[in-house]
Amino acid sequence: MNLDRFPPLEAAFEALAARVVGPLAVAPGASIAAAARRPDGTWVGGWGVAGRLTHAPGAPLVTAATPFDLASLTKPQTALAALRLAEAGRIDLSAPLASVSPRFAGTAAADRPLALLLRHRAGLEAHRALFAPLLEGLPVDRDLALREAADGMRSAWSGPLPEEGAPAVYSDLGYALAGVALEDATGEPLDAILAREVAAFAGAGLGSARQLRAADPSFDERVAPTEVVAFRGGLVRGKVHDENAWALAGDALCGHAGSFGDVRDVLALGMLLLEARAGAAPSWLPEATMQAALAPWPQGSHVLGFDTKSGAAPSAGARFGSRTFGHLGFTGTSLWIDPDAGFVGVLLTNRVHPSREHVAIRSARPLVYDAIADALDAALAGDG
Repeated sequence: MNLDRFPPLEAAFEALAARVVGPLAVAPGASIAAAARRPDGTWVGGWGVAGRLTHAPGAPLVTAATPFDLASLTKPQTALAALRLAEAGRIDLSAPLASVSPRFAGTAAADRPLALLLRHRAGLEAHRALFAPLLEGLPVDRDLALREAADGMRSAWSGPLPEEGAPAVYSDLGYALAGVALEDATGEPLDAILAREVAAFAGAGLGSARQLRAADPSFDERVAPTEVVAFRGGLVRGKVHDENAWALAGDALCGHAGSFGDVRDVLALGMLLLEARAGAAPSWLPEATMQAALAPWPQGSHVLGFDTKSGAAPSAGARFGSRTFGHLGFTGTSLWIDPDAGFVGVLLTNRVHPSREHVAIRSARPLVYDAIADALDAALAGDG
């Protein structure tokens, strides 16, 4: 997938990124990228950046190579790796959790199929503070924390589930469990699985903090910092922002968070996803597999690995089409893909710096994706 970089697009994205960190005041720094697939199968796109890594005067500028904590953009990668392993016959997504990971035998989630975990329909709570011992300066017992996650069932759904599962509740717990299941099924760490099954096919440098640090010792100086958190020693930088992911995996990966990458890495993943959705990447994932994963599911907008457009003011904006799929990340990241228009859009920020209470991104995101769609439309019109 060769990307024909288009100077007018890059100028538009530079201007858009400057609006994000300037008038829109979303975050100290932002990266924006997008690409459109032409009818002949080639691509046009580009990226733009603006701002500094922190609000401090004289802080380094954001560049296209600045890694960001991608937060929940880890979840689609976990789900895609699961689909790849299922295609290879190494895992059965219809299998109960405990049959793949015997460590979860006897927990409330033991009989929940992996596919329902990946669709947020296993009946689990959204979140539990598995990291709580860290607040007291105590270590986290990973095995006990994982069993607590597997026991985090919503009371109304503690019994047997219908085939379609419980009504959707977006659950970090479910993805943490799914990530461990992939590790147990393969005997490999999750970051190695995702690197082989996802990033390598996208040609992207996505990875855990430990992987990116090993590849480039300057990672900790280049990465965008996130929040100032007292119990973690102050500024969180080069370490996953999500407290549960930090407690369970440290500098490695958890199923729900822990991936880092720059704007070009995330764009490459989005382009691969659009190709797979169109049936143009069968050696990675067959079109039928992608279509099944993205098929609407009862009682919620989440599908297997992704969210879809929903609500009166969707995060993907008004210009991306009704079959758009993608994901948000708590730190201020997002990826949306419109299979009908052939559009991929990426917005990366560190909006949680210095505090997660800064939420201007909620109103800014739709405006950014509308502007991305307008720029891609104009590029294709001028290109044709």
